[in-house]
Amino acid sequence: MGKVIWAPSALDDIDAIAKYIARDSVYRASLFVSRIIEATDRLREFPMSGRVIPEIGEQSCREILYVSYRIMYRVEGNNVWITGVVHGARDW
Repeated sequence: MGKVIWAPSALDDIDAIAKYIARDSVYRASLFVSRIIEATDRLREFPMSGRVIPEIGEQSCREILYVSYRIMYRVEGNNVWITGVVHGARDW
């Protein structure tokens, strides 16, 4: 079982998304953050469970889809680095 490590850039992404959602509902913003984090919990035991990021095509670069968002991560040994959270409509 490895560790899930959040890169500062991914935390910045979540913060920006939460601030945007909070303009309408602080509760929904908090719920969004909780659910994004919960979506990554399985990566401790199943780091390869996300799909390969199509734009990159490397086995170690993967993503989990949560609603309209892409939670991107990189597998390094036993650890998983969450590298970004972006809206699926964004031209990445």
